[in-house]
Amino acid sequence: MNERQSATAILSELAQSAADRVKVAVCDIDGVLRGKSLDKDYFLTSAVRGFGFCDVVFGWDSSDACYDNVAYTGWHTGYPDASARVDLATHRRIPWEDNQDFFLCDFEDAKGRPLGVCPRQLLKGVESRLRDAGFASKVGFEFEWFNFRETPQGLAEKRYQGLTPLTPGMFGYSILRAGQNSDYFSALTSDLKGFDVPLEGIHTETGPGTYEAAIRCADGLEAADRAVLFKTAVKQIAHRFGIVASFMARWNKALPGCGGHIHESLIDLKTGESAFHDPAAPGSMTPAFESFLAGQMHCLPELLPLFAPTVNSYKRLVKGYWAPTSVTWGHDNRTVCFRVIFGSAASARLECRVGGADLNPYLALAASLASGLYGIENKMKLTAPQVSGNGYEHDAAVALPRDLGQAAEALANSKIARTLLGDAFVEHFVNTRLWEWRQYQTAVTDWELERYFEII
Repeated sequence: MNERQSATAILSELAQSAADRVKVAVCDIDGVLRGKSLDKDYFLTSAVRGFGFCDVVFGWDSSDACYDNVAYTGWHTGYPDASARVDLATHRRIPWEDNQDFFLCDFEDAKGRPLGVCPRQLLKGVESRLRDAGFASKVGFEFEWFNFRETPQGLAEKRYQGLTPLTPGMFGYSILRAGQNSDYFSALTSDLKGFDVPLEGIHTETGPGTYEAAIRCADGLEAADRAVLFKTAVKQIAHRFGIVASFMARWNKALPGCGGHIHESLIDLKTGESAFHDPAAPGSMTPAFESFLAGQMHCLPELLPLFAPTVNSYKRLVKGYWAPTSVTWGHDNRTVCFRVIFGSAASARLECRVGGADLNPYLALAASLASGLYGIENKMKLTAPQVSGNGYEHDAAVALPRDLGQAAEALANSKIARTLLGDAFVEHFVNTRLWEWRQYQTAVTDWELERYFEII
Protein backbone atom coordinates (compact mmCIF):
# COMPACT_ATOMS: atom_id res chain seq x y z
CA MET A 1 0.00 0.00 0.00
CA ASN A 2 1.20 3.51 -0.72
CA GLU A 3 2.07 4.85 2.74
CA ARG A 4 0.30 8.11 1.97
CA GLN A 5 -3.00 6.32 1.41
CA SER A 6 -5.31 5.70 4.33
CA ALA A 7 -7.66 2.75 4.56
CA THR A 8 -10.55 5.12 3.87
CA ALA A 9 -8.83 6.43 0.76
CA ILE A 10 -8.19 2.92 -0.54
CA LEU A 11 -11.81 1.89 -0.13
CA SER A 12 -13.05 5.14 -1.67
CA GLU A 13 -10.74 4.77 -4.67
CA LEU A 14 -11.75 1.13 -5.12
CA ALA A 15 -15.45 1.99 -4.90
CA GLN A 16 -15.07 4.55 -7.69
CA SER A 17 -12.92 2.37 -9.92
CA ALA A 18 -14.12 0.43 -12.94
CA ALA A 19 -12.99 -2.86 -11.41
CA ASP A 20 -15.69 -5.40 -10.64
CA ARG A 21 -13.56 -8.03 -8.86
CA VAL A 22 -11.04 -8.02 -6.01
CA LYS A 23 -8.65 -10.83 -5.17
CA VAL A 24 -7.97 -11.78 -1.54
CA ALA A 25 -5.67 -14.42 -0.07
CA VAL A 26 -4.68 -16.08 3.17
CA CYS A 27 -1.56 -18.09 4.01
CA ASP A 28 -1.86 -21.69 5.14
CA ILE A 29 0.46 -23.64 7.44
CA ASP A 30 2.74 -24.67 4.56
CA GLY A 31 3.15 -21.08 3.36
CA VAL A 32 0.87 -21.62 0.37
CA LEU A 33 -1.44 -18.74 -0.55
CA ARG A 34 -5.11 -19.74 -0.73
CA GLY A 35 -7.46 -17.15 -2.15
CA LYS A 36 -10.71 -16.03 -3.70
CA SER A 37 -11.90 -13.58 -6.31
CA LEU A 38 -14.67 -11.49 -4.75
CA ASP A 39 -17.35 -9.28 -6.24
CA LYS A 40 -16.25 -5.69 -5.58
CA ASP A 41 -19.43 -4.68 -3.75
CA TYR A 42 -19.21 -7.75 -1.54
CA PHE A 43 -15.55 -6.98 -0.85
CA LEU A 44 -16.29 -3.38 0.16
CA THR A 45 -18.77 -4.66 2.73
CA SER A 46 -16.48 -7.48 3.86
CA ALA A 47 -13.54 -5.11 4.28
CA VAL A 48 -15.44 -3.49 7.13
CA ARG A 49 -17.02 -6.49 8.86
CA GLY A 50 -14.90 -9.45 7.72
CA PHE A 51 -16.08 -12.50 5.81
CA GLY A 52 -16.19 -16.27 6.06
CA PHE A 53 -13.34 -18.42 4.77
CA CYS A 54 -13.48 -22.20 5.18
CA ASP A 55 -11.13 -23.22 7.97
CA VAL A 56 -10.07 -26.31 6.01
CA VAL A 57 -7.07 -24.22 4.90
CA PHE A 58 -5.65 -25.15 8.32
CA GLY A 59 -7.05 -28.67 8.17
CA TRP A 60 -5.30 -30.07 5.12
CA ASP A 61 -1.79 -30.42 3.78
CA SER A 62 -0.19 -28.95 0.67
CA SER A 63 -1.88 -31.64 -1.44
CA ASP A 64 -5.34 -30.98 0.08
CA ALA A 65 -5.31 -34.23 2.04
CA CYS A 66 -7.19 -33.71 5.31
CA TYR A 67 -5.25 -34.17 8.54
CA ASP A 68 -6.61 -36.87 10.85
CA ASN A 69 -4.64 -35.76 13.91
CA VAL A 70 -5.41 -32.07 14.54
CA ALA A 71 -7.91 -30.63 17.02
CA TYR A 72 -8.55 -27.21 15.47
CA THR A 73 -10.66 -28.44 12.58
CA GLY A 74 -11.56 -31.66 10.82
CA TRP A 75 -14.42 -34.00 10.10
CA HIS A 76 -15.25 -33.72 13.82
CA THR A 77 -16.02 -29.99 13.43
CA GLY A 78 -17.58 -30.13 9.97
CA TYR A 79 -15.04 -27.67 8.50
CA PRO A 80 -16.97 -24.47 9.24
CA ASP A 81 -16.09 -20.96 8.09
CA ALA A 82 -13.55 -19.02 10.07
CA SER A 83 -13.62 -15.23 10.24
CA ALA A 84 -11.19 -13.59 7.83
CA ARG A 85 -10.32 -9.92 8.25
CA VAL A 86 -8.93 -7.91 5.31
CA ASP A 87 -5.69 -6.08 6.08
CA LEU A 88 -6.11 -2.94 4.00
CA ALA A 89 -2.45 -2.02 4.52
CA THR A 90 -1.52 -4.92 2.21
CA HIS A 91 -3.24 -3.38 -0.84
CA ARG A 92 -1.46 -4.11 -4.10
CA ARG A 93 -2.33 -4.42 -7.76
CA ILE A 94 -1.34 -7.45 -9.79
CA PRO A 95 0.44 -6.23 -12.96
CA TRP A 96 0.05 -9.52 -14.85
CA GLU A 97 -3.71 -9.66 -14.09
CA ASP A 98 -4.76 -6.28 -15.51
CA ASN A 99 -3.76 -4.55 -12.27
CA GLN A 100 -6.46 -6.33 -10.30
CA ASP A 101 -6.68 -5.13 -6.70
CA PHE A 102 -5.28 -7.57 -4.16
CA PHE A 103 -5.31 -7.84 -0.35
CA LEU A 104 -4.01 -10.24 2.29
CA CYS A 105 -6.25 -11.32 5.16
CA ASP A 106 -5.86 -12.48 8.76
CA PHE A 107 -7.94 -15.04 10.64
CA GLU A 108 -9.76 -14.29 13.88
CA ASP A 109 -11.56 -16.51 16.36
CA ALA A 110 -15.23 -16.24 17.27
CA LYS A 111 -14.45 -13.44 19.75
CA GLY A 112 -12.49 -11.36 17.25
CA ARG A 113 -9.10 -12.28 18.67
CA PRO A 114 -6.12 -13.40 16.53
CA LEU A 115 -6.55 -17.06 15.60
CA GLY A 116 -3.81 -19.07 17.28
CA VAL A 117 -3.01 -21.27 14.27
CA CYS A 118 -2.86 -18.43 11.71
CA PRO A 119 0.77 -17.92 10.56
CA ARG A 120 0.41 -14.21 9.83
CA GLN A 121 -1.23 -13.60 13.20
CA LEU A 122 1.59 -15.50 14.90
CA LEU A 123 4.16 -13.15 13.40
CA LYS A 124 2.08 -10.09 14.26
CA GLY A 125 2.06 -11.22 17.88
CA VAL A 126 5.84 -11.62 17.95
CA GLU A 127 6.29 -8.21 16.32
CA SER A 128 4.05 -6.68 19.00
CA ARG A 129 6.16 -8.22 21.79
CA LEU A 130 9.28 -6.93 20.10
CA ARG A 131 7.88 -3.38 20.08
CA ASP A 132 6.86 -3.69 23.71
CA ALA A 133 10.50 -4.52 24.46
CA GLY A 134 11.59 -1.33 22.68
CA PHE A 135 12.63 -2.66 19.29
CA ALA A 136 11.47 -2.69 15.70
CA SER A 137 12.64 -5.29 13.21
CA LYS A 138 14.24 -4.71 9.84
CA VAL A 139 14.17 -7.83 7.70
CA GLY A 140 15.08 -8.95 4.20
CA PHE A 141 14.43 -12.39 2.70
CA GLU A 142 16.43 -13.95 -0.10
CA PHE A 143 15.42 -17.05 -2.02
CA GLU A 144 17.07 -19.46 -4.40
CA TRP A 145 14.80 -21.45 -6.69
CA PHE A 146 14.83 -23.84 -9.64
CA ASN A 147 13.42 -23.05 -13.08
CA PHE A 148 12.39 -25.72 -15.58
CA ARG A 149 11.30 -25.55 -19.20
CA GLU A 150 8.14 -27.46 -18.36
CA THR A 151 4.40 -27.08 -17.79
CA PRO A 152 2.28 -28.33 -14.87
CA GLN A 153 0.63 -30.85 -17.20
CA GLY A 154 4.02 -32.00 -18.46
CA LEU A 155 5.33 -32.49 -14.95
CA ALA A 156 2.41 -34.79 -14.14
CA GLU A 157 2.79 -36.74 -17.38
CA LYS A 158 6.53 -37.20 -16.79
CA ARG A 159 5.88 -38.10 -13.15
CA TYR A 160 8.48 -35.45 -12.27
CA GLN A 161 11.27 -37.39 -13.98
CA GLY A 162 13.56 -36.34 -16.84
CA LEU A 163 12.85 -32.63 -16.39
CA THR A 164 14.53 -29.96 -18.51
CA PRO A 165 16.19 -27.15 -16.51
CA LEU A 166 15.88 -23.65 -17.94
CA THR A 167 19.63 -23.61 -18.60
CA PRO A 168 22.33 -26.30 -18.40
CA GLY A 169 25.40 -26.44 -16.21
CA MET A 170 26.70 -24.97 -12.97
CA PHE A 171 26.88 -21.29 -13.82
CA GLY A 172 26.42 -18.98 -10.82
CA TYR A 173 26.46 -15.20 -11.27
CA SER A 174 26.31 -15.74 -15.01
CA ILE A 175 25.75 -12.72 -17.22
CA LEU A 176 25.54 -15.11 -20.17
CA ARG A 177 22.72 -17.26 -18.76
CA ALA A 178 20.72 -14.29 -17.50
CA GLY A 179 21.00 -12.66 -20.92
CA GLN A 180 19.84 -15.81 -22.69
CA ASN A 181 16.54 -15.56 -20.82
CA SER A 182 16.42 -11.78 -20.57
CA ASP A 183 12.67 -11.57 -21.25
CA TYR A 184 11.89 -13.74 -18.22
CA PHE A 185 14.61 -12.10 -16.14
CA SER A 186 13.29 -8.62 -16.93
CA ALA A 187 9.68 -9.60 -16.29
CA LEU A 188 10.59 -10.86 -12.83
CA THR A 189 12.14 -7.54 -11.79
CA SER A 190 9.55 -5.26 -13.40
CA ASP A 191 6.42 -7.23 -12.46
CA LEU A 192 7.57 -7.81 -8.90
CA LYS A 193 8.27 -4.10 -8.52
CA GLY A 194 4.79 -3.36 -9.85
CA PHE A 195 3.43 -5.83 -7.27
CA ASP A 196 5.20 -3.92 -4.50
CA VAL A 197 7.72 -6.71 -3.96
CA PRO A 198 10.90 -4.80 -4.89
CA LEU A 199 14.14 -6.70 -5.40
CA GLU A 200 17.57 -5.51 -4.33
CA GLY A 201 19.15 -7.89 -6.81
CA ILE A 202 18.69 -11.05 -8.83
CA HIS A 203 21.24 -13.39 -10.40
CA THR A 204 21.80 -16.95 -11.53
CA GLU A 205 22.90 -19.32 -8.79
CA THR A 206 25.09 -22.36 -9.17
CA GLY A 207 23.02 -25.20 -10.58
CA PRO A 208 21.07 -25.80 -13.80
CA GLY A 209 18.35 -23.19 -14.20
CA THR A 210 18.78 -21.84 -10.67
CA TYR A 211 18.14 -18.18 -9.76
CA GLU A 212 18.54 -16.21 -6.55
CA ALA A 213 16.83 -12.97 -5.58
CA ALA A 214 17.15 -10.68 -2.58
CA ILE A 215 13.96 -8.86 -1.63
CA ARG A 216 14.37 -5.30 -0.39
CA CYS A 217 14.23 -5.11 3.40
CA ALA A 218 11.26 -3.76 5.36
CA ASP A 219 9.72 -4.10 8.80
CA GLY A 220 9.17 -7.73 9.77
CA LEU A 221 5.52 -8.17 8.79
CA GLU A 222 5.90 -6.38 5.47
CA ALA A 223 9.07 -8.38 4.75
CA ALA A 224 7.22 -11.65 5.36
CA ASP A 225 4.29 -10.46 3.23
CA ARG A 226 6.71 -9.71 0.42
CA ALA A 227 8.36 -13.10 0.80
CA VAL A 228 5.07 -15.02 0.62
CA LEU A 229 3.90 -12.96 -2.34
CA PHE A 230 7.28 -13.32 -4.05
CA LYS A 231 7.06 -17.09 -4.21
CA THR A 232 3.55 -17.10 -5.68
CA ALA A 233 4.30 -14.22 -8.05
CA VAL A 234 7.43 -15.91 -9.41
CA LYS A 235 5.43 -19.05 -10.20
CA GLN A 236 2.78 -17.03 -12.04
CA ILE A 237 5.28 -14.91 -13.98
CA ALA A 238 7.29 -18.01 -14.91
CA HIS A 239 4.18 -19.73 -16.27
CA ARG A 240 3.75 -16.97 -18.87
CA PHE A 241 7.14 -17.94 -20.32
CA GLY A 242 6.54 -21.69 -20.36
CA ILE A 243 8.59 -22.12 -17.19
CA VAL A 244 7.81 -23.94 -13.95
CA ALA A 245 9.47 -22.37 -10.90
CA SER A 246 10.03 -24.61 -7.88
CA PHE A 247 10.94 -23.62 -4.32
CA MET A 248 11.48 -27.23 -3.28
CA ALA A 249 14.49 -27.40 -0.94
CA ARG A 250 16.38 -29.98 -3.03
CA TRP A 251 15.28 -31.80 -6.17
CA ASN A 252 18.46 -33.65 -7.23
CA LYS A 253 20.94 -35.49 -5.04
CA ALA A 254 23.83 -34.37 -7.25
CA LEU A 255 23.05 -30.66 -6.84
CA PRO A 256 22.94 -28.19 -3.95
CA GLY A 257 19.57 -27.28 -2.54
CA CYS A 258 17.84 -23.93 -2.48
CA GLY A 259 17.86 -21.71 0.60
CA GLY A 260 15.44 -19.22 2.08
CA HIS A 261 17.74 -16.98 4.11
CA ILE A 262 16.58 -14.29 6.53
CA HIS A 263 18.57 -11.10 7.14
CA GLU A 264 17.58 -9.45 10.42
CA SER A 265 18.46 -6.37 12.42
CA LEU A 266 16.77 -4.41 15.19
CA ILE A 267 16.14 -0.70 15.61
CA ASP A 268 16.11 0.86 19.07
CA LEU A 269 12.75 2.65 19.24
CA LYS A 270 14.05 5.18 21.78
CA THR A 271 16.93 6.39 19.63
CA GLY A 272 15.87 5.35 16.15
CA GLU A 273 19.36 3.90 15.70
CA SER A 274 20.62 0.40 15.07
CA ALA A 275 20.49 -1.81 18.14
CA PHE A 276 23.15 -4.05 16.60
CA HIS A 277 26.00 -1.64 15.85
CA ASP A 278 28.48 -0.09 18.27
CA PRO A 279 31.73 1.05 16.62
CA ALA A 280 33.47 1.05 20.02
CA ALA A 281 32.64 -2.59 20.79
CA PRO A 282 34.70 -5.61 19.67
CA GLY A 283 33.53 -6.44 16.18
CA SER A 284 31.08 -3.53 16.60
CA MET A 285 28.51 -5.98 18.07
CA THR A 286 26.29 -4.50 20.78
CA PRO A 287 25.28 -6.59 23.82
CA ALA A 288 21.77 -6.71 22.33
CA PHE A 289 23.15 -8.17 19.09
CA GLU A 290 25.14 -10.80 20.98
CA SER A 291 22.13 -11.77 23.09
CA PHE A 292 19.87 -11.84 20.01
CA LEU A 293 22.27 -14.26 18.33
CA ALA A 294 22.72 -16.31 21.51
CA GLY A 295 18.94 -16.67 21.82
CA GLN A 296 18.59 -17.90 18.28
CA MET A 297 21.41 -20.41 18.69
CA HIS A 298 19.90 -21.67 21.94
CA CYS A 299 16.38 -22.14 20.55
CA LEU A 300 17.03 -23.35 17.00
CA PRO A 301 17.42 -27.11 17.67
CA GLU A 302 13.93 -27.14 19.21
CA LEU A 303 12.34 -24.86 16.59
CA LEU A 304 13.89 -26.32 13.45
CA PRO A 305 10.61 -27.42 11.75
CA LEU A 306 9.61 -23.75 11.44
CA PHE A 307 12.67 -23.26 9.21
CA ALA A 308 12.75 -26.73 7.65
CA PRO A 309 9.08 -27.78 7.45
CA THR A 310 9.08 -30.62 4.91
CA VAL A 311 10.62 -34.06 4.56
CA ASN A 312 12.63 -32.71 1.66
CA SER A 313 14.00 -29.82 3.77
CA TYR A 314 16.42 -32.19 5.46
CA LYS A 315 17.84 -33.44 2.15
CA ARG A 316 19.28 -29.92 1.82
CA LEU A 317 20.88 -29.85 5.30
CA VAL A 318 23.92 -31.87 4.23
CA LYS A 319 27.59 -31.13 4.83
CA GLY A 320 29.34 -29.38 1.98
CA TYR A 321 26.18 -28.27 0.18
CA TRP A 322 25.95 -24.64 1.34
CA ALA A 323 23.49 -25.40 4.16
CA PRO A 324 24.26 -25.74 7.89
CA THR A 325 24.14 -29.02 9.76
CA SER A 326 24.94 -27.69 13.25
CA VAL A 327 24.43 -24.55 15.33
CA THR A 328 27.42 -22.36 14.44
CA TRP A 329 28.12 -18.69 13.83
CA GLY A 330 30.86 -16.70 12.16
CA HIS A 331 31.73 -13.37 10.60
CA ASP A 332 30.79 -13.25 6.91
CA ASN A 333 31.05 -17.04 6.74
CA ARG A 334 28.69 -18.95 4.45
CA THR A 335 29.51 -22.37 5.91
CA VAL A 336 27.86 -21.59 9.26
CA CYS A 337 24.28 -21.47 10.47
CA PHE A 338 24.30 -17.80 11.55
CA ARG A 339 26.34 -15.42 9.43
CA VAL A 340 27.13 -12.14 11.20
CA ILE A 341 27.66 -9.08 9.03
CA PHE A 342 29.33 -6.41 11.17
CA GLY A 343 29.12 -3.67 8.56
CA SER A 344 27.99 -0.18 9.42
CA ALA A 345 25.05 1.06 11.46
CA ALA A 346 22.94 0.72 8.33
CA SER A 347 24.12 -2.76 7.33
CA ALA A 348 24.95 -4.61 10.59
CA ARG A 349 22.73 -7.67 10.64
CA LEU A 350 22.35 -11.38 11.23
CA GLU A 351 21.74 -13.82 8.39
CA CYS A 352 19.93 -16.99 9.41
CA ARG A 353 20.97 -19.55 6.77
CA VAL A 354 19.26 -22.70 8.01
CA GLY A 355 15.94 -22.19 6.22
CA GLY A 356 15.21 -23.69 2.83
CA ALA A 357 13.28 -22.08 0.01
CA ASP A 358 10.33 -24.22 1.15
CA LEU A 359 9.89 -22.36 4.45
CA ASN A 360 6.75 -20.46 5.42
CA PRO A 361 8.10 -16.89 5.81
CA TYR A 362 5.66 -15.96 8.57
CA LEU A 363 6.52 -18.97 10.70
CA ALA A 364 10.28 -18.85 10.14
CA LEU A 365 10.48 -15.15 10.92
CA ALA A 366 8.22 -15.48 13.97
CA ALA A 367 10.46 -18.23 15.35
CA SER A 368 13.62 -16.31 14.53
CA LEU A 369 12.58 -12.98 16.06
CA ALA A 370 11.00 -14.62 19.09
CA SER A 371 14.21 -16.57 19.74
CA GLY A 372 16.31 -13.45 19.42
CA LEU A 373 14.03 -11.54 21.77
CA TYR A 374 14.22 -14.45 24.22
CA GLY A 375 18.00 -14.03 24.22
CA ILE A 376 17.76 -10.28 24.83
CA GLU A 377 15.19 -10.54 27.60
CA ASN A 378 17.23 -13.21 29.37
CA LYS A 379 20.51 -11.33 28.78
CA MET A 380 22.00 -14.46 27.24
CA LYS A 381 25.75 -14.47 26.65
CA LEU A 382 27.26 -15.49 23.35
CA THR A 383 29.35 -18.38 24.64
CA ALA A 384 29.65 -20.34 21.41
CA PRO A 385 32.99 -19.58 19.72
CA GLN A 386 33.10 -17.76 16.41
CA VAL A 387 33.89 -20.18 13.59
CA SER A 388 36.64 -19.29 11.16
CA GLY A 389 37.04 -21.38 8.06
CA ASN A 390 34.96 -24.49 7.39
CA GLY A 391 31.96 -24.62 9.69
CA TYR A 392 31.27 -28.24 8.74
CA GLU A 393 34.46 -29.27 10.56
CA HIS A 394 33.40 -27.67 13.85
CA ASP A 395 32.64 -30.91 15.68
CA ALA A 396 31.91 -29.26 19.03
CA ALA A 397 28.78 -27.51 17.73
CA VAL A 398 25.29 -28.75 18.59
CA ALA A 399 24.01 -30.91 15.74
CA LEU A 400 20.61 -30.17 14.21
CA PRO A 401 17.93 -32.88 13.99
CA ARG A 402 18.54 -35.06 10.95
CA ASP A 403 14.99 -35.48 9.67
CA LEU A 404 11.49 -34.09 10.05
CA GLY A 405 10.46 -36.84 12.46
CA GLN A 406 13.25 -36.02 14.92
CA ALA A 407 12.70 -32.29 14.52
CA ALA A 408 8.95 -32.53 15.10
CA GLU A 409 9.45 -34.58 18.27
CA ALA A 410 11.95 -32.00 19.57
CA LEU A 411 9.42 -29.24 18.90
CA ALA A 412 6.63 -31.21 20.58
CA ASN A 413 8.71 -31.54 23.76
CA SER A 414 9.97 -27.95 23.75
CA LYS A 415 8.90 -25.74 26.66
CA ILE A 416 10.62 -22.80 24.99
CA ALA A 417 8.52 -23.22 21.84
CA ARG A 418 5.30 -23.10 23.83
CA THR A 419 6.49 -20.04 25.72
CA LEU A 420 7.46 -18.19 22.55
CA LEU A 421 4.71 -19.30 20.17
CA GLY A 422 1.82 -20.49 22.33
CA ASP A 423 0.34 -23.91 23.05
CA ALA A 424 -2.40 -23.67 20.42
CA PHE A 425 0.00 -23.03 17.58
CA VAL A 426 2.66 -25.53 18.70
CA GLU A 427 0.13 -28.35 19.16
CA HIS A 428 -1.40 -27.75 15.75
CA PHE A 429 1.88 -27.26 13.88
CA VAL A 430 3.58 -30.29 15.46
CA ASN A 431 0.69 -32.51 14.43
CA THR A 432 0.80 -31.22 10.86
CA ARG A 433 4.52 -32.06 10.72
CA LEU A 434 3.99 -35.50 12.22
CA TRP A 435 1.30 -36.05 9.57
CA GLU A 436 3.80 -35.05 6.88
CA TRP A 437 6.38 -37.45 8.30
CA ARG A 438 3.79 -40.26 8.41
CA GLN A 439 2.93 -39.76 4.72
CA TYR A 440 6.62 -40.09 3.87
CA GLN A 441 7.10 -43.24 5.93
CA THR A 442 4.40 -45.07 3.98
CA ALA A 443 5.72 -44.01 0.57
CA VAL A 444 7.66 -46.39 -1.69
CA THR A 445 10.34 -44.40 -3.49
CA ASP A 446 12.06 -44.91 -6.84
CA TRP A 447 15.30 -45.47 -4.92
CA GLU A 448 13.75 -48.41 -3.06
CA LEU A 449 12.39 -49.97 -6.25
CA GLU A 450 15.73 -49.69 -8.03
CA ARG A 451 17.65 -51.04 -5.05
CA TYR A 452 15.44 -53.91 -3.87
CA PHE A 453 12.85 -54.95 -6.48
CA GLU A 454 14.89 -57.55 -8.36
CA ILE A 455 17.89 -58.26 -6.15
CA ILE A 456 16.36 -58.81 -2.71
